[in-house]
Amino acid sequence: ERVLTAGRLETIDGVGIYSLANGPDRVVSLLLKRVVDIVGTAVGLAVLMPVMLVLAFVIKLGSKGPIFFRQERVGLHGRPFMLVKFRSMCADAEDQLADLRDDNLIHGHAFKLANDPRITRVGRFLRRSSLDELPQLWNVLRGQMSIVGPRPPLPSEVAKYDAWHRRRLSMKPGITGLWQVGARHSPEFDYWVEQDLDYIDSWSLWLDFKIIARTVPAVLTGTGR
Repeated sequence: ERVLTAGRLETIDGVGIYSLANGPDRVVSLLLKRVVDIVGTAVGLAVLMPVMLVLAFVIKLGSKGPIFFRQERVGLHGRPFMLVKFRSMCADAEDQLADLRDDNLIHGHAFKLANDPRITRVGRFLRRSSLDELPQLWNVLRGQMSIVGPRPPLPSEVAKYDAWHRRRLSMKPGITGLWQVGARHSPEFDYWVEQDLDYIDSWSLWLDFKIIARTVPAVLTGTGR
């Protein structure tokens, strides 16, 4: 049960949402969060660029199709943007989606398969290691995402949201978050959202650093995927 002691009413995609004022409304801290995003992304791109170039070459050799996968996602306050990943699926993966809907493991407004037949051999490695996420550093640099934040949803998911789900759009989506380190294996969509709202309600720069620290072992052991 959430006790709302302070906050304000915001409009997200035409729906009135009550947002707490004890975290994301801290203008100075959010500015610092953006500075951390820019510096962290710039350093990350400089260090990881050789790795990304090798991955791009391997992806191109491994299967037909583009190196990058671009997909529309919903960002801060419902604004759409194009999320970029390394392609981990076959080129016609989106066309096959309708035939796989019945095998969805998630209870709620999201989609996930146990053994997705669309994933390529290289793609399995990329997903296990979370290396497919690296191009999202460009999304962070452009201000569309943050290093840490709620999971970036699809427009089709957002269209089915209950009113309380929409409050997760009151903060920029992230490459990692509480959902990545603690809820990724849960089949309950509502639990994913609860993790995102817990992050928003208790947000601080220190929390971001703790989540980043937890992401590293989660990725290395595969528990975050």
